[in-house]
This record gives sequence, structure tokens and C-alpha cells, in this order.
Amino acid sequence: MRAHFVLSEISVGLRRNLTMTFAVIVSVALSLALLGGSLLAREQVNSMKDYWYDRVEVSIFLCNENDAESDPACSKGAATEEQRQQIEAELREFDIVDDVYYETAEQAYEHYQEQQQDNPIAAVVTSDQMQDSFRVKLTDPTKYEVVSTAFAGREGVQDVVDQSDLLENLFNLLNGVNYAALGLFALMLIVALLLIVNTVRVSAFSRRRETGIMRLVGASSFYIQMPFIMEASIAGILGAVLACGLLVSVKYFMINNFLAQEIPLIQFVGWDAVVSVLPFVLAVGALMPALAAFFALRKYLKV
Repeated sequence: MRAHFVLSEISVGLRRNLTMTFAVIVSVALSLALLGGSLLAREQVNSMKDYWYDRVEVSIFLCNENDAESDPACSKGAATEEQRQQIEAELREFDIVDDVYYETAEQAYEHYQEQQQDNPIAAVVTSDQMQDSFRVKLTDPTKYEVVSTAFAGREGVQDVVDQSDLLENLFNLLNGVNYAALGLFALMLIVALLLIVNTVRVSAFSRRRETGIMRLVGASSFYIQMPFIMEASIAGILGAVLACGLLVSVKYFMINNFLAQEIPLIQFVGWDAVVSVLPFVLAVGALMPALAAFFALRKYLKV
């Protein structure tokens, strides 16, 4: 009998405040979708870091004849064969160096022509403008400074370039987008909480006669509050389900069927990451409105 009464009260409350309940569902759905999206974005950035940092190289460019005339770092002339052999020997002695590949200017020219064959500038580039270089694979890319300190400024070395510097700008941009999503989530969360509190206040006011009668017959505070808390929780769960649907739709339609095909170089997060986020979104969707309703009832429903 008590369970039937609670369920009937929940049904009445949801029907009486249908528009406000719908607003709560939508706001909860948007806020939780942003939360889930930010969690997946963080996972995506971490995955990209693991993937690309394992492939970055340190490039040591040697001076050529053109650099000797125009670059102060090569003022003592082009790199000699002795200097090249010494640099290679020292590189192979470093514990953090996993592999060393030497690329001649001619090889660099051929690779450039292959990669830039559709670029009009490629037609005016000559092989003597290219540089001999070492491509150095590190066991730990974060220790790039060890190689840079050892070879930057040395005779015959024009520049030492770490590819991770280029990736760092991309990752900083992605992290910025992630923080922006978290900020929007916080804003939408505040909106959802205000709507929940207002919905509970209106519902408690519209049913003040029923709650008064229940107090007179000795009903417990928890029994009186339960319908209101369940109403908020049901609205939150519906919003969470909608948020999960949005996340799954974005994964399937936008990522799998569009971005993954247009940008094959990026390894996007898989379904396992999405599935692992969905239970958390559902849990937050159920608990957040219930807690908000519980604290709101302490003010608006004196029992």
C-alpha cells in the first residue's frame, strides 16, 4: 500500500509540473553530455600522447655550404665527414637513444619531392638547399634536452629540433577545448540544479495539503519526502539516458563514420572508452537531482 501510494504521488507530481520536468531533463542531459564528452576528450588526448610521443624523433641538422654563408650557427663552414662520424658515434653511446638514422641531403631532397609533388614551390627547390641530418629515436622522448644540450651549438650542427614541441601545441589546444567543455558542464550543472530546486519548491507548494494530512497521521519525514526525491531522480535518470544516447550518437555518426575516415592518422577512442563512461553518467544523473531535492526539501518542506 505504501509503495503504491508513493508511486501514485510520483506520477501526480510529474504530470503537474510537466514543463518544468522536461526542462530539468534537457538541462541534465546537456550537462551530463558535456561531462561525458570532456572525460572522453581527456582519454583521447592521453591516447594521442601515448601514440605520437612514441613516434617523435629528435632531428640534428648539419651545416651545408649554403648555411655557412647565411646562418651564424654555421659560420665555421659546412659539416665535415669527421664531425659527422663523431656526432653519430656519440649519439650511439647515449643510453636514452634507441635508434639513429642518417639521412643525406640527396635523400632528404627525394623525400621532399615525393611529399610536396603537388606544391609549386617544390619545382624551385634544389638538392644543395637540403641538409644532411640525423633522425634520433629516444627511449624516453621527454629527455630531449639531454640530446639538445650535447649537440646544439656544436661545430657542424645547424639546429637540433624536437618534434614533440610541435605536438605540444596541438595537445595544449585539445586540453583547452577540454577545459572549455568542463566549464560549460559546470554552467549547465548550475542551471540544472536551480531548475531542480525550483521544481521541488513548486511541487511541495502544490501538495502542501497532502503533506499536512500525512504529518497529522504520523507519517515519517522520509516517507513524506520520498515522492519528491524520486521525482527528481527519475527526471535525472531520463536526462542521463538522453546524454548517453547523445554520446553514443556522436561516437557512431561523427567519429566512426566521419572523422575516423577523414583523419586516418588519429587513433580515436574506441567503444570501450565510451562504454566505461556511460555508467558514471547514469550514476551522476540519478544521484545529483536526488541530493539536490533532498537539501531543497529541508527548506521548502518542513516535516
